[in-house]
Amino acid sequence: MQTTANIENVSISIPISDLSFLRTLSKKMGWTIKRPLKSGIDRALDDIKAGRVYEAKSVDDLFEQLEQ
Repeated sequence: MQTTANIENVSISIPISDLSFLRTLSKKMGWTIKRPLKSGIDRALDDIKAGRVYEAKSVDDLFEQLEQ
C-alpha cells in the first residue's frame, strides 16, 4: 500500500551564506528547492546597487567594451 504525502509550498528568506546548508538539509530530507529567477531589470538594478557599472568615454570606447 502506497501513501501519498501532502505537499505544502513554503517561502523562506535566509542569508546566502546559509543556502549551502539548506541545500544539504533538503537533499537529506527529500525536499525540493526552487528559486525564482530574477528578471533582467532586477539583475541590472542589483548591478547598479553593487557598483558594477561602466560609463563609456565615447562611442568607440563603448563598442570596445561590448566586443570583450
